[in-house]
Amino acid sequence: MMAELEALIFDVDGTLADTERDGHRVAFNRAFETSGLDWEWSVTLYGKLLAVTGGKERIRHYLDHYNPDYPRPDDLDGFIAALHASKTEHYTRMLSQGLIPMRNGVKRLLQEARQAGLRLAIATTTTPANVSALLQHSLSPDAESWFEVIAAGDIVAAKKPAPDIYLWAMQQMGLPADACLAFEDSHNGVQSAQRAAIDSILVTTNGYTDEDDFSGATLVIDQFGEPDQPFQVKSGTANGHNYVDIALLQTLHGRSDR
Repeated sequence: MMAELEALIFDVDGTLADTERDGHRVAFNRAFETSGLDWEWSVTLYGKLLAVTGGKERIRHYLDHYNPDYPRPDDLDGFIAALHASKTEHYTRMLSQGLIPMRNGVKRLLQEARQAGLRLAIATTTTPANVSALLQHSLSPDAESWFEVIAAGDIVAAKKPAPDIYLWAMQQMGLPADACLAFEDSHNGVQSAQRAAIDSILVTTNGYTDEDDFSGATLVIDQFGEPDQPFQVKSGTANGHNYVDIALLQTLHGRSDR
């Protein structure tokens, strides 16, 4: 028998906020420019780079596969780390200016979950500074305190699609996988949650992940939605619901035919 739903675990980039195209990508390009590099990550190229999770890993992948002729500095790790730190500064500055809003329905759902006594956590590959800035500036000044656990960045060695970040978050909360429901937006994210033995997975797609393989997800929709702004179901069954609320989540978690 499945355990009761106790916790909601959220990915961040692309899930809570549509951060990738007009957030992280722009910040990377600004970091390249301020570092004297003539690199430019287009919308199309960045979509390909998103197959690699983690910003530092993404830079290394870009050098290996898209810019192999760039002369490698002696301390490549340090070079990449400095570039990524600069990118984080640019990104958090954009957040502080209110340039990256939460996705439709996110704030309402989080407030409903808190009122219902559900425990909240974050499991993401992005850096803790990015998470803090997004929550504070795009959700609420005290939003970090809404989440019991914020598992972010290099807190685990292996990033998504490895299960490590979810396993760490659940360990910190003292919860089994069948008491949790994961929120993701990408193939890598779904794989990570599945490998952590989480069966209840809700996917909200975005422009970069519309065509991803979401095999194993319980429900795939285009947004969380609001009562007057319904979501569109891409796969799975929403049981008559047209926006994500606690009743829908309880239904998804209790579904035994997955």
